[in-house]
Amino acid sequence: MLDLNFVRDNLPLVEEKLRQRGMDPAEVLGNFSAIDQERRRDITTLETAKRRRNELSPKIGVLKQAEKRGTLSGDQQKELENLAKAVAAEKSTIEQFELRVREDDEKLLQVLKTIPNLPNESVPIGTSAEQNVEVRRWGAPPKFDFAPKPHWELGEQLGVLDLERAAKISGARFAVYWDLGAKLERALANFMLDLHTKEQGYTEVLPPYMVNSESMYGTGQLPKFASDLFRVPHGERDLWLIPTAEVPVTNLYRDEIIDGARLPISLTAYTPCFRSEAGSYGKDVRGIIRQHQFQKVELVKFSRPEESYEQLEKLTRDAENVLQKLGLHYRVVTLCTGDMGFSSAKTYDIEVWLPGQQLFREISSCSNFEAFQARRANIRFRPEGKSKTEFVHTLNGSALAVGRTWVALVENHQQPDGSVHIPEALQPYMGADRITPKKF
Repeated sequence: MLDLNFVRDNLPLVEEKLRQRGMDPAEVLGNFSAIDQERRRDITTLETAKRRRNELSPKIGVLKQAEKRGTLSGDQQKELENLAKAVAAEKSTIEQFELRVREDDEKLLQVLKTIPNLPNESVPIGTSAEQNVEVRRWGAPPKFDFAPKPHWELGEQLGVLDLERAAKISGARFAVYWDLGAKLERALANFMLDLHTKEQGYTEVLPPYMVNSESMYGTGQLPKFASDLFRVPHGERDLWLIPTAEVPVTNLYRDEIIDGARLPISLTAYTPCFRSEAGSYGKDVRGIIRQHQFQKVELVKFSRPEESYEQLEKLTRDAENVLQKLGLHYRVVTLCTGDMGFSSAKTYDIEVWLPGQQLFREISSCSNFEAFQARRANIRFRPEGKSKTEFVHTLNGSALAVGRTWVALVENHQQPDGSVHIPEALQPYMGADRITPKKF
C-alpha cells in the first residue's frame, strides 16, 4: 500500500505511474481527491469545535465556582446557561465530525487498497509482455538428432506422470507423479533447499499452508485477487490456502519491529501452493505448467531501503544458480510497467527453455516490493542508533517452481531411447542417473 501523504502530495506522479501500468487513473483513484478534500474540511470543522469547547469550558468553570459560593448574579446565571448550551452544541459537533473523519479515513483506505505499487524508475515502460526487456541469457539450447517431445508425452511414456488418474480423483489441473517422477520432485526441492541454506546463506522455514485474511491482505492478495484463491470457511473467520510461501513467510514479521542490525534477513521455504487460476481458462491446458496445486521453493528477504535493489540482484542470481547447476538454458527479462504484478516495484522473470515446446517459459519471478507490503503488514525496523522506526523493504522470488523445473529437466535431458538423464548435481538426491520407462 502507498503512503496516504505521498499520494496526496504527489497525485500527478501517481496518475502518470498508473498510466505507465496501462491503467486509467480515474478508475483506480476514483473520487480520492473529493474524499480527501472533504476529510480536510471535516477535520477543520472538528478542530474548530474542539478549540471553541476548550475556550468556553474554563469560563463555565469560573461561573460554576461563583455559583457554588452563592455569588452568581442574574446576568452571570444567564451567561452560564448560554455557555452550557454552546459547549453542548460544540460537543455534539465534535462527536458528529469525529465519526465523519473516521468514515473519511476508511473511504481513503479503501481507495489506497486498490492502488498498485508504483514502478521503479529503472522499469521499462510498456503495456504487455511484448515490451519486456531481456537482460541476459545463460547456456545454450540442447541439440537433438531427433524431435524432442513435450513433458506430457515423456511423462506418460516413462510412466512417471499420470494426468488421467489425477483428473479422476480431483479434476483438471492436477497431477499424479509415480516412482522416479515423484522422487524427482522431492529431489529437486531438497537440492534447492540445500543450495540456498548451505551455500547462499538463507534460513529455512516451514510455515503453515493456510493463513488468515490479514496475512493475505499484508502481501497484497486481498482484497483484489480473492477470485484467484482457495478460501476455506473456518468458524466465524476464513482461512486461505496459500498461493505461495511468500504469504506466510513475509507475514512472520507482521506488526513487528525488527532490529536493524539483523537486516538483511534471508529466508527460504518449500511449500505446496494453491491457485484457482480463475483468469486462465483455456491457457496451458496440456501438461503441468498451470496447476491448481504445485510445489515451490521460495526466497524471501527483508532489507533496509537503501540496500533493497542490491538484494534484488542477489536474490535473482541465487535463483539462477539452480538452473545453472542443472544445466538448463534460460534468460532473464525485466518486466515492463504493464506486465508487473500488483505489489511489485520491479520484477525480473527467469524463463527456462523448453525444447519440447520450443519456447521460453517463466520459472521464477523475483520482485522488490519496496515498502508496499511492509506498509500493509506494518513491518518496521529500527535503524541502528536511531529511535524512529522505518518500513522495511520486502523481496521475494521462486527458486524455483519445482513442477516447472521438473518439466524443464525432463524436456531438456531427454534421450533418443526415451529415457531422461539426471544431471550430476541431482544424482545424489535421486540415487539414479536416469529415468527409464516403467508402467504402474
